[in-house]
Amino acid sequence: MDVLLIGGLWLDGTAWDAVAPALAARGHRPVPLTLPGQGDGRAAATLAEQLAAVVAAVDAAEGGSLLVAHSAACTLGWMAVDARPEAVAGLVLVDGFPHGDGKAYADLFPVVDGAVPFPGWEPFEGPSSADLDAELRERIAANAVPVPAGVALAPVRLADERRYGVPVTMVCAEAAPAEVRGWVAAGAAPEVARMERIAYVDLDSGHWPMFSRPAELAALIDAAADRG
Repeated sequence: MDVLLIGGLWLDGTAWDAVAPALAARGHRPVPLTLPGQGDGRAAATLAEQLAAVVAAVDAAEGGSLLVAHSAACTLGWMAVDARPEAVAGLVLVDGFPHGDGKAYADLFPVVDGAVPFPGWEPFEGPSSADLDAELRERIAANAVPVPAGVALAPVRLADERRYGVPVTMVCAEAAPAEVRGWVAAGAAPEVARMERIAYVDLDSGHWPMFSRPAELAALIDAAADRG
């Protein structure tokens, strides 16, 4: 199965360098995506262009695809499911909730000169980054790509309620599945609450398991592909 890998803010396709071989060894065709404005050198890309790139990858896949989306890109993955509910075999959400229609895509960090730069590690101290050693932190920060404001501040658009029937696997990294379920039940993620076929799975890691736990993440993605 084609497995389309979408990194969160500041990440390009190389974020999946340690995960892709593990997926290939399990018989999949990993496709790490470098999104417009996040690794292709374009500073003025838009969220619509990022969505178009993901949808194009879905359309190019043979026999359906599994989408894997990390962090803020969980919303982008969900938008692609909304655009192609009949063509996506499943969605894996890695440590993130998708936003609903009309919400800003990722208005979490300051915009500087038309883009959102990586803010350093201070905002992520604690469980988010506890499993990253100094070498990994340095590498992630050095490769971080500022996210265009036209991506981060754009409104999310969703229209096709068939998206709720697509199988979803929620990879609970920073928090245990029971805690994540509790947040959903309390209303923290209205889109997740409406998903009809969702499984919560545990991964003992921080927010960036593609760097710190690539083999374990690949195993969970493989299981999600079987489920899809």
